[in-house]
Amino acid sequence: MTTLVDPFGRQINYLRLSVTDRCNLRCTYCMAEEMEFLPKSSVLSLEEMQRIASAFVNLGVTKIRLTGGEPLIRQGIVELSSSISALDGLKELTLTTNAVLLEKFAQPLANAGVKRVNISIDSLKPDRFKKLTRLGELDQVLSGIEAARNADFQAVKLNAVILSGQNDDEVIDLANFAIERDLDISYIEEMPLGNISSHKREDTQHQSLDIRKTLAEHLELTASAETTGGPSRYFRVTGSNTKIGFISPLSDNFCSSCNRVRLTTEGRLLLCLGNEHSVDLRAPLRDGVDDAELQDIIVQAIGIKPERHYFDPEDTQILRFMSATGG
Repeated sequence: MTTLVDPFGRQINYLRLSVTDRCNLRCTYCMAEEMEFLPKSSVLSLEEMQRIASAFVNLGVTKIRLTGGEPLIRQGIVELSSSISALDGLKELTLTTNAVLLEKFAQPLANAGVKRVNISIDSLKPDRFKKLTRLGELDQVLSGIEAARNADFQAVKLNAVILSGQNDDEVIDLANFAIERDLDISYIEEMPLGNISSHKREDTQHQSLDIRKTLAEHLELTASAETTGGPSRYFRVTGSNTKIGFISPLSDNFCSSCNRVRLTTEGRLLLCLGNEHSVDLRAPLRDGVDDAELQDIIVQAIGIKPERHYFDPEDTQILRFMSATGG
């Protein structure tokens, strides 16, 4: 079987598949307050997404994560999950969500074959949560988290983007929230993707090392070699079942071990989060390529995957928003 190996010898076995560019929140670090979304005709159909997913699995991809925007607002998300999870050779289907709709979808997604969910939550204070998300009600997210805990997922993890001066005082509270519920949590450095007006990113940068120092004042952390196939670098919390991860795209980038690519909702295969290298898969799909030809296009695309990204919080080079990137 042909496998996907980039020019730097990294095997690509992980696809992040964006099912929509739309979202029911407007998180300040992720989106502009007024967004222009893709017309329906530009967005891949569920059948097209499933066919691309199948091509990647046939090329050795073993993990697929469904992302957005917010994937739970995409009509047919449960059916898409079921069809992708059934692909022979796929070891794990996962999903990232803001959990606003998760109370309704948690068990149906588990039944459809989703193994793990990542839930974004950047504050446990209702007023602050609404300010950071512009639209969000914290109670809905907390209900979604409880629904996920009670559903038949193998694991549930929380993700928190930490912004200096905005929510960095909640690092301990978020960790304790996870520990009390036997959940894992990853802290994420803000990525300079898309032009935003809510704040200056150079003013809100909060590095993983500083977060870890804060946590170490209250918790005993032990470095762990565990991985979930993504960029988190994990520590175990002594006396608990919780892993704490750090995703550090600026201060300690994870490029050397990069094993993933992203498919945007309009069918652009992004070879790197922080570069514009991409290949259009929608056009050949709609022009009628067969499965072998589609796989050939993907193999050739991996040949232009760059070695690494170069993020600068004072200089936004990538104008697409995170919501259009596929998580």
